[in-house]
Amino acid sequence: MNNLKYRRLRPVYPVTAAISRVPASAFFRAEQAPPVDAEAEWNVPGFRHEKGGSMKTLKAFKLSGLFLVFAAVLLAAGYFTLPVNRINMHSRLLMLGDLNFDNRWDKEDASLLAEVAADPFSKVPLMSYMTDVNHNGLLDDEDIFYLTALYKSGDPYKAFEELSKAGKIFPYPREFFRYLPETEYIQRPLIALEHPAEKDSPLKFLGSVRLSRGGAYEAALRREIYSEGIRFSLAYAKREAGLTETEKKYSDGKIARCTDLWKKGELYGLLLELTGLTEDAETLTAKGQPVFIAKLLYFRDHLKGLLESAYYRDYLAKKGRPGDVLKIIQKYAMDDMGFEIDLANIAAPRDFLKLENYVERAKWQYYKSTATRKDFLRFLLFAQYDRRYLRAAARTTKKLSDIPLENHNLPMILLFREALEIKGGDKLAAVGLIDEAIRIPFAWVKTIPRTKLPTSVALENFLLPGNKEDGSDKSRHWNVFGGISLYKSPQESLRLALAREVKDLREADSRPDAMTEFIRDTIANINGIYYVMTINPELIK
Repeated sequence: MNNLKYRRLRPVYPVTAAISRVPASAFFRAEQAPPVDAEAEWNVPGFRHEKGGSMKTLKAFKLSGLFLVFAAVLLAAGYFTLPVNRINMHSRLLMLGDLNFDNRWDKEDASLLAEVAADPFSKVPLMSYMTDVNHNGLLDDEDIFYLTALYKSGDPYKAFEELSKAGKIFPYPREFFRYLPETEYIQRPLIALEHPAEKDSPLKFLGSVRLSRGGAYEAALRREIYSEGIRFSLAYAKREAGLTETEKKYSDGKIARCTDLWKKGELYGLLLELTGLTEDAETLTAKGQPVFIAKLLYFRDHLKGLLESAYYRDYLAKKGRPGDVLKIIQKYAMDDMGFEIDLANIAAPRDFLKLENYVERAKWQYYKSTATRKDFLRFLLFAQYDRRYLRAAARTTKKLSDIPLENHNLPMILLFREALEIKGGDKLAAVGLIDEAIRIPFAWVKTIPRTKLPTSVALENFLLPGNKEDGSDKSRHWNVFGGISLYKSPQESLRLALAREVKDLREADSRPDAMTEFIRDTIANINGIYYVMTINPELIK
């Protein structure tokens, strides 16, 4: 039996008559197995090979593998040959010159063009952007000419044909259409028209600026000075009648400084002084503010004067005592604001045993958390592309050359204004947005070797103002203590600021260099308190 293989037992049917005489075992007979055919064995129904699996399963695996390879080849061929949306960019199509966005060029647009030309800074940046049809970054006479012809015909093809027949240049019709990506910063064109505001401006040198010439860089500065001068003149005309005596005195002093800078030929300094003057006119109001706020800048200016005084130079030469310098600062605080403080014995800046400090910190963190990815994108686009901000932030000096922080205040004002616009006029949310944004690039900027950076570039974040020795430090001083003045009060914010700086001074053993930083940090804190409190979101709207 061992040499037999039983495939199947099948019945044998002998002659019917002999059935009864055949033993039962004869009804079945064994068949000797034929030589083993491996392939045949796999095809026998129900036969299981000793290694497992069936021939059908093997073929199924082979077919599945071939199918997967074929599908992969088809997918690869499709990916590299068929049109694919590889860039997730969202844009809107603009009809340049269509100032009311009704997809037509007509008399209504002509009326709006007159309004934009008269006061472009009262309109949203996109509307001014829509007037720059020659794409040179200016609102000039050529733009007005092209748009007037376009509005007259209502059809760029017709206007092109008519002016071409008359031998005049006109943009091709397709040039009046532009795709504007959502991630593109809208740069407001400069005013290059002879503007009517020039005549009544308190800046009597504007006509000379417009007519003057220079090399490419100088010409760009002059165009920006003229445009900024017109912007200030329009804002000043709206505010002049309602200025307080203090505001009028302060603006007159800045106007006189601008005139002096023009006479000296200091164009860059003039541009930044004008920008600061414009921001004052467009955003600040002393009305409704406590007297303490109005007097803060006098205190700040006295601190600047102290740093530049002969007395302080003697102190740095170790001819004076730290306590005497602190007493002078205390006297300024009392004389300028009626603010009494004992700097030598001031308590720690924060008592961690008081629950209210934790509650206020939680509120601060809440407003920081309201900054969205969209907010950050808009804020960083501003810091990277806005013409006015880049001019302001570019004014840096070599190490320890900006003792009174002249480089620092204007860029922070511009950042705070932009943050306010992003957050819909909510000052607490604007402070939170700046506080979060200042921290963004720390790690990657610090990976750059110091030897690869110019000494005038802020190490921690070169989107922010300040010199190499300041980094983002003074930006945070400005923003943090400006914010605390909202949560508490300007007086309490200044007290906490002074307590914080005295603490740092003590830890540095009251060294002369630490005293200088004490005063500089205090100047940054005062600037933040003053501008965060006095910028009026309603004026910006």
